[in-house]
Amino acid sequence: MPVETELVAIENPDGLNVILGQTHFIKTAEDVHEALVGSVPGIKFGVAFCEASGPALVRVEGNDETLKKLAARNALAVGAGHFFVVFMKDAYPINVLRALRDVPEIVTVFAATSNPVDVIVATTRRGRGVLGVVDGERTKGLETEKDRAERIAFLRKIGYKLG
Repeated sequence: MPVETELVAIENPDGLNVILGQTHFIKTAEDVHEALVGSVPGIKFGVAFCEASGPALVRVEGNDETLKKLAARNALAVGAGHFFVVFMKDAYPINVLRALRDVPEIVTVFAATSNPVDVIVATTRRGRGVLGVVDGERTKGLETEKDRAERIAFLRKIGYKLG
């Protein structure tokens, strides 16, 4: 069976935080919505989910119309069954990933980032699937003692570690 691959660049003009993953059931959009609003008061987001069978539609939920439209455009561009995308404001992936991992339908989280990201999509006669994502630059080297000290200081400055 022949396989074609392509890269689909995620459209993210404002460098928003985005979460990309794979799920398995039509109630995903609503369950992800509930997980996000339950994780961070005031979060703004849009979620889109690609059905893998039946009408094979992109299902969309969220509480911000702009983010819902952005999620929908990206999900449609990827067009792979069971793929989902979440765009968010007023929260970070670290604030919501635990809740998303607890959503029973979610199988895999491919990326949680504000970096430019490409989705590697395979197409066969059965349909389309996500093989993975490219999220970030090529590694440039090893951390030095100075780099380590700066990392530790940064985490304390932004309140993620005790001072």
